[in-house]
Amino acid sequence: MTNGLARASVRFRPASFAGTLVALLLGAAVVVACGVLLQTGLTAGLKPDRYASAPVVVAAEQAVKIETKVGEDTETREQATPERARTDAALVGRLSALPGVAAARPDTAFPLPASASAPALTGRGYAALGIAGPGDHLVEGRAPGANEVVLDADTARTARLAPGANLTLTAPGGTASYRISGLAAAQPAGPTAWFADATADRLSGHPGRIDAIAVQPRAGVTTTALAAQVRQAVGGDARTFTGDGRGTVEHPALGEARTTLMGIGGSFGGYAVMTAIFVVMSTVALATGQRAREFALLRAVGATPRQIRRTIAAEAMLVAPVAAALGILPGLALARWWFDQLVARGAVPAGIHLDIGPLPPLAAVLTCTLAALTAGFLASRRPSKLRAGQALGEAAVEAPRPGKVRTVLGLVFAGGGIAIAGVAAALDGDKAAQTALGVVMCLMLAVALLGPWVARIATAVLGAPLRAAGAPGSLAADNTRANARRLASAITPIVLVTAFCGTLLILQSTLRHTAGENVRAAVTADHVIGATGPGLPAGTAERAAKVPGVDTAIGVLRTGLVYRSGGELGSAPALGIDGDPARLPAVLDLDVRDGALADLGRAPDTIALSTGLADTLDAKVGERVALRLGDGTAVRPIVVAVYGRGLGVGQALLPRAAVTGHVTTGYDSQVLVADTPGADRAAVAAGLGALGGANVTDRAGFAAQSDKAMELSGWANSVMAGVLGGFAAVSAANTLVMTVLDRRREVALLRLAGTTRRQVRGMMRWEALLVAATGLALGAVIAWITLVPVARGVANASPYVPPTLALPLAAGAVLLCVGSTGLPVRALLRTRPVALGAARQ
Repeated sequence: MTNGLARASVRFRPASFAGTLVALLLGAAVVVACGVLLQTGLTAGLKPDRYASAPVVVAAEQAVKIETKVGEDTETREQATPERARTDAALVGRLSALPGVAAARPDTAFPLPASASAPALTGRGYAALGIAGPGDHLVEGRAPGANEVVLDADTARTARLAPGANLTLTAPGGTASYRISGLAAAQPAGPTAWFADATADRLSGHPGRIDAIAVQPRAGVTTTALAAQVRQAVGGDARTFTGDGRGTVEHPALGEARTTLMGIGGSFGGYAVMTAIFVVMSTVALATGQRAREFALLRAVGATPRQIRRTIAAEAMLVAPVAAALGILPGLALARWWFDQLVARGAVPAGIHLDIGPLPPLAAVLTCTLAALTAGFLASRRPSKLRAGQALGEAAVEAPRPGKVRTVLGLVFAGGGIAIAGVAAALDGDKAAQTALGVVMCLMLAVALLGPWVARIATAVLGAPLRAAGAPGSLAADNTRANARRLASAITPIVLVTAFCGTLLILQSTLRHTAGENVRAAVTADHVIGATGPGLPAGTAERAAKVPGVDTAIGVLRTGLVYRSGGELGSAPALGIDGDPARLPAVLDLDVRDGALADLGRAPDTIALSTGLADTLDAKVGERVALRLGDGTAVRPIVVAVYGRGLGVGQALLPRAAVTGHVTTGYDSQVLVADTPGADRAAVAAGLGALGGANVTDRAGFAAQSDKAMELSGWANSVMAGVLGGFAAVSAANTLVMTVLDRRREVALLRLAGTTRRQVRGMMRWEALLVAATGLALGAVIAWITLVPVARGVANASPYVPPTLALPLAAGAVLLCVGSTGLPVRALLRTRPVALGAARQ
């Protein structure tokens, strides 16, 4: 019987289930998209190219890992290293002595900027020639000596160079002239220069450290046996890679790409899944509540409470899987677009493929079905419990007030959200940011549970202004007061749109605004020398200081740090300072709060921290702080200063000598120059431009590079807001349409009582404006409560709301409400009043 009733309801009342289907479809699409990105992050890999002929490769771990206790279990936390992690060159000798090893070739690479006589090249040690396979060999001349180099044949031919010619090359370790001693076979990886191993070790900028070791087996030794020997020999000093794992060594950006994909698919996926569940449950509950008369009639003719609940469950099982299945293809399309955008922005290597498996669609179907079942069960509790003789009477009027359990739960969630926000206000840095999701979700649940009370308060506050608007406004005031539950169903999605979009977008605008303010206030240099290639040659700051009219020249090497905060790992941008730190205030005013930047570099292990990072690490001047350099090397420098302007500039300052051997490329990113008083700025700029390989700009050049570093984060937040906001907006429109179409009997009665079409449309318009105003106000309050502690912890500032963000968001909410109400009202009013009266039957 219950299955027959469910099928009949879906068949003969399709309009009642259209809104539910739309919500389930959109929810499934968002869950599928996030699930596919998460799965791709977990399984992402690249086939080895350069190391395809080496069955075993040894390299350093490209991530920092820690183990934390969670109850009785141990979980591993991982953070990709900001820079290329390298291993000790001494491992080559240890591996070469193994009985199963025929050859162990060290491999390291460093960029060589283009010069007047040669294009941009990749520098390597001569011992690496042959790693790429039998075709990777010398074809002319001989091996390089101390001041010699071997070029690949294609590069030499294009540059019209031959053995015996001289060319000047710049490397992280210095600039010098080299004689071409020979030519090697063309390289698939592009133009390459091979130096003598000792020369390459010096020029690489990280002497004694190499990128990887390619291991070849002796005849008859299997890859498994060779890997076992190598793994035992290296112990914990490095990792052993075989199969597709070798691609991870060849493409170190793969680790960061995995982190990005898992962050979007996991962290944002958590927001998305909870939003989808929230919207689906709200829509299903609304659709179920609108059928109260139908359930009352079933109770009046003898249907049992169990049959009512089973009917609703059967309807959910009929609609939810179909709707979720229909959302799979849009979800895959969204994942494809999202993934392609990440590839285009360089966040994901081009060789990675989107992993589309069965788990994300299955998770979407299960999530939406369970959400629909739960919402239907909760919404059916009241109509199924009514006595058969009272059912029709109870269904004819709205319940006078929400249930006590619902009210108590709503107050608990409201108090919990405010309490979490209060706790976040006492936290600093990332700890405060991690509370944002808890605050938003608690307050959103409070609004959903306390919706009827919220609607009553809104009607009481806005009722007088509405009545001043004439008959339509008075009708709107009376209707909203008498139907608080219906009004609450319309308000909640608007709150959702405003709260989620406002939180994400305002947080991003706050970070951008604060970073821009910091850069404008901090950079006091008259000139900024930027690189036109991979970086500025070593010694550029020293040569800039000798240009007539220059008072101070400070080199800046951009890198990153990894830190531990509680049981979590995080990363922060840092600057390696080349030059006298006592002269740093001449080019950077960092608003020093404690200590002195002049002490930076007085000892080899010193560091200056921004207030945000210092608070996160609970570090003070004079204390040592445990950190990891960009390549994962553990250090414990002494804090010599704490400064206020970190966001947009750098969260930490270290001596360049402390980080130069721990970066992917040992080139300065920029040199900041201050002129002597009275110097001709144009003449100084011309002198700096003559240094070669440099691009001289003003302090805006520093700001441009800082903004570029935040571009990916800003884009990701904007996309998240767009996806969640779009989903919530469509769901809000869906809810509003469902609410209006359910008012056929009310519109019919108004029309039969003499109310004109214009008055009905005016009434609905005023109700829509009331919904928009209430939803915007509540959403803004939730976003503000969430953002105040987060912005203070992350940016040490108050939330910044630009008019270009607030006005379109408010206008969009108003247009959404008015449009979603006006169109279905016009459809209802196309029917003649007498025909409308049939809706009462």
